[in-house]
Amino acid sequence: MTVLAHSLERTVFIRATRDTVFRFFTESARWASWWGDGSTIDPRPGGAVLIRLPGGASVTGEVLELNPPERIVFTYGFASGAPIPPGGSRVTIRLEPQDDGTRLTLTHEFAEAGLRDDFQQGWRYQLSLFSNLVSREVTAGIAGAIDGWFAMWSITDPAGRESALRDIAAAGVLYRDRFSAVEGAADLVPHVAAFQQHMPGLRFERSGAVRECQGYALADWKALSADGQQRAAGTSAFAIASDGRIAAVVGFWN
Repeated sequence: MTVLAHSLERTVFIRATRDTVFRFFTESARWASWWGDGSTIDPRPGGAVLIRLPGGASVTGEVLELNPPERIVFTYGFASGAPIPPGGSRVTIRLEPQDDGTRLTLTHEFAEAGLRDDFQQGWRYQLSLFSNLVSREVTAGIAGAIDGWFAMWSITDPAGRESALRDIAAAGVLYRDRFSAVEGAADLVPHVAAFQQHMPGLRFERSGAVRECQGYALADWKALSADGQQRAAGTSAFAIASDGRIAAVVGFWN
């Protein structure tokens, strides 16, 4: 291979496990989901890499190293030979666990500094798309979890409330709104009991569709009295853990 003396490096944090992230480098359907229809990868040393770019251009390559779920290395070049010939550059992707997610580091090595500079924005954009695609897979069931969150505020039995919360939220779930600053399920369960005591009969319902992006979600809600009258409304922001459960909530009252 040509000497690759110039490189760019990009990092992105994704709120998903390494195993989840790495599947997008070893399964052609997931590979194509962030590159384009017809893109494929054969996940083994010597396996072929194919990327179909918008406009009809094709990138080809070969897997050089594969160490799930930590590292993949492959060559990167254009089938047409320009601006990079087949085998003319090398991409290394490393995954490291970080907090409740994965830190992805991409290094792309080139023979020419100008090519490196030309690819900076392309990788910034492509990894942003990639991060959101992985996050959307993790949060696929978040609408149901959010509905469960709102319903949990009406459960009067403490054991039932704790069980419902355990199914949808992390043990250390954080909750903030104008009346709340609590940390963890053990603190939230009695906090809900106090809410029921001081606002008897009030219940929450989601209004409209959940909006999700990059591991976070927004949901509008309304608060209804026992007779069905709307007493308040607002929006809650949810942070989603790498296992798809709710990690934190901030509620905004209109």
